[in-house]
Amino acid sequence: MSEALESLLDLLNLERIEQDIFRGRSQSAIIPRVFGGQVAAQALVAAGRTVPEDRLAHSLHAYFLRTGDPGAPIVYSVDRIRDGRSFTTRRVVAVQHGQPIFHLSASFQTYEEGLEHQADMPPAPDPETLPTAAELLPRYAHLFTDPGVAERLLAAREAVDVRYVDAPPYGSVGEPREPHSQVWFRTNGKLADDPLLHVCLATYVSDMTLLDSVLLAHGRGGWVTGDVVGASLDHAMWFHRPFRADEWLLYDQDSPSASGGRGLGQARIYTQDGRLAISVIQEGVVRVPRP
Repeated sequence: MSEALESLLDLLNLERIEQDIFRGRSQSAIIPRVFGGQVAAQALVAAGRTVPEDRLAHSLHAYFLRTGDPGAPIVYSVDRIRDGRSFTTRRVVAVQHGQPIFHLSASFQTYEEGLEHQADMPPAPDPETLPTAAELLPRYAHLFTDPGVAERLLAAREAVDVRYVDAPPYGSVGEPREPHSQVWFRTNGKLADDPLLHVCLATYVSDMTLLDSVLLAHGRGGWVTGDVVGASLDHAMWFHRPFRADEWLLYDQDSPSASGGRGLGQARIYTQDGRLAISVIQEGVVRVPRP
């Protein structure tokens, strides 16, 4: 296991300060705010620690309310909304400096048999044939407004191996194209068999690239090139089938709409053998800076 992955797992190992109150910290950020995927993953950890182990996360719905301060701890307060015979519902509020910065609702379910069908996995190349972040990012470093951002992006990819099927959005600046992108991802090291851990790590990664397809439709490179500013607004995930975050997962993403200073991304995450594991939808602020 890489040192970076150990650090990420430690980040998700929240401190319990009361029965349903937890405290988390942040890692060094690429930008001067807390990474949204980190807050979502930590909130899901907090919710999951108040749920029986035989109930697995099957959905989450979240709102990003305020910018998080990476230099301050985050307190997660869990509300036990309902404990039914099959489903358990939790609500989590993340607080910093006395104000809520994030709100999560999550639902957990006991395993049961049921009807089965799924959308087919789209074609995608073998992830092992694609360039790593260390091979890819230097090609675009000249486009970044901050000369240190490439190094920070590389550091952020040390815990999770993310490989683009096509060029990332900053490689398509000025060239509008179909609002569709694909990445493969897995952790840089093996994980324990705890299902909650794998779900939380997939949640962490899900916020990294989902709005890329919005940028592709307009030939924008995003915050790293300075031609767009943005932030996540809300995020929803449905966990359909078991998966492992330490095995390759295909993140197939597209954008059906952008308007009103907002962009919508939707995606499906497949295991390498073609099982639909997760569905994801996110809306974010996507603004062109004023001259």
